[in-house]
Amino acid sequence: MCGIVGYIGKRDVAPLLLEGLQRLEYRGYDSAGVVINSPKSGALKMVKAKGRVRDLEARVPKRFTGTTGIAHTRWATHGAPSDVNSHPHLDPENKVAVVHNGIVDNAAELRAKLEAEGVVFASETDTEVITHLVARSQADSLEEKVREALKVIEGTYGIAVMHADFADRIVVARNGSPVILGIGEKEMLVASDVAALIAHTRQVVTLNDGEMATLKADDFRTYTTSGTLTNATPETVEWEAASYDMGGHDTYMHKEMSEQADAVDRVLRGRIDDRFSTVHLGGLNLDAREARGVRRIKILGCGTSYHAGLIGAGLIEELARIPADAEPASEFRYRNPVVDPDTLYIAVSQSGETYDVLAAVQELKRKGARVLGVVNVVGSAIAREADGGTYVHAGPEVCVVSTKCFTNTVVAFALLALHLGRIRDLSVADGKRIIEGLRKLPGQISEILAMEPEIEKLAKEYAGAQSMMFIGRVRGYPVALEASLKLKEISYIHAEAYPASELKHGPLALIEPALPTVAIVPDDDLLEKNRAALEEIKARSGRILAVAHREQEKADHTIVVPKNENELDPILMGIPLQLFAYHTALAMGRDIDKPRNLAKSVTVE
Repeated sequence: MCGIVGYIGKRDVAPLLLEGLQRLEYRGYDSAGVVINSPKSGALKMVKAKGRVRDLEARVPKRFTGTTGIAHTRWATHGAPSDVNSHPHLDPENKVAVVHNGIVDNAAELRAKLEAEGVVFASETDTEVITHLVARSQADSLEEKVREALKVIEGTYGIAVMHADFADRIVVARNGSPVILGIGEKEMLVASDVAALIAHTRQVVTLNDGEMATLKADDFRTYTTSGTLTNATPETVEWEAASYDMGGHDTYMHKEMSEQADAVDRVLRGRIDDRFSTVHLGGLNLDAREARGVRRIKILGCGTSYHAGLIGAGLIEELARIPADAEPASEFRYRNPVVDPDTLYIAVSQSGETYDVLAAVQELKRKGARVLGVVNVVGSAIAREADGGTYVHAGPEVCVVSTKCFTNTVVAFALLALHLGRIRDLSVADGKRIIEGLRKLPGQISEILAMEPEIEKLAKEYAGAQSMMFIGRVRGYPVALEASLKLKEISYIHAEAYPASELKHGPLALIEPALPTVAIVPDDDLLEKNRAALEEIKARSGRILAVAHREQEKADHTIVVPKNENELDPILMGIPLQLFAYHTALAMGRDIDKPRNLAKSVTVE
């Protein structure tokens, strides 16, 4: 969940590394540091700081020059945020520098062993163990020193290592945490996210787990941790540097919410088949005979991706009539699940690197299951591990909380459900109906985004609440879950979501004027059931904000959204609540793009 960036070439490295850290700060922002190899002194120079990258930048001296360096922006795991716990970590002789994403599971054991050998640790971090292991190795090359250290490391890592005695190279390695090489003109870069590379090169190599690389200014080579050379071929990144800019918006979250109409148009483009009232999803690697053999679908994700999976499971059951459910990947991988050969598993992740999801995929593959991926980042670990899948084409998402990627992921599930439904029993007429609904989505999303001033006023009215309840029934319940998550993530208001039918089974005890309820009330066959829930709340003097297709008499306020097909309505009903969470947080003065204690890509357990 941290950010790594490194460079070797001819340019002055410090400004380049600081710029890269700024682009990666959404991956971790409690402390940061940079180390360079000074060509004049032949020694490593380091600056670290608790806080944001701007705090680090203020500490960097003017004569901090060099042409090789590595840098890191941190999300704390071992040790509280502090100057000393910041990465990079140096050995006592200032010869070896290491930056690390991930967790060393056996750090305590290795630390005790090293301390018994006389090593004095400067920090509380697990990463410092790696630094001492590399520094104490008697191997003749930096590659071998790193390899020896990794042999005794258990856990996950994406690392970059510099050594004053091997000033012509940076050695990197990956196991469970992304490492991407940037191939330049007589210069090489490395980062944990392509965002730090895209301003300098669009040619990248993504390392696989168990793979290492040596970067020199004019060359690179990749190999396994056992030393076998691998034939890595650079790929061209489809996104441009401008995709990572704010584009005139005050925050990335606002920019990304505003991009949703275009993003949905992008995920639909070229995939609709009007002739057969279906869609083309060529990357599934699942032919019609295999699709008809699927007896159950299990969707795995974490956080927002899990919520998208819940909506996706509902779409698949409604349109394809295949039993489907969603489960947090973090729970699934630890409960020793029964893996059924007739079940199709779908892994969902914005980054394609979410560790719990990736670990679940690897366990499923080990047991012979067929796994599809629904991810945003091309070439990511889950995309490579899965048997097939589909990209959601949301474009880069920089804000820690997901908005446009959530929306596009749900649309991708609608496409998958339609595809499977038309292979099975969904009629041509229903296929045509869903396609017409999908085509309406971009325009309807634009209508909702145009309601922002009205939603902003409502958010200011509710911003004083200490806690909020979100309710929805069947299709509306996952929307309530996601809206609740958005509010708590960026405003820090306590929020809970329940099925509307569960109110009388406990949560109704919480209802009072000080606890507002946000109710998802689609105009479908459950409309009267949902209205009955509003009656229950109103009878106990509860305040109600409804998201509905028409004004709700029992609600204090109603956000009226455009009507689509019943199955597709959840896609639209969540968008005004993204805006509601945003403006609530804004009214409370929160740091919206970088909420406390959170980071974007969760690459640790």
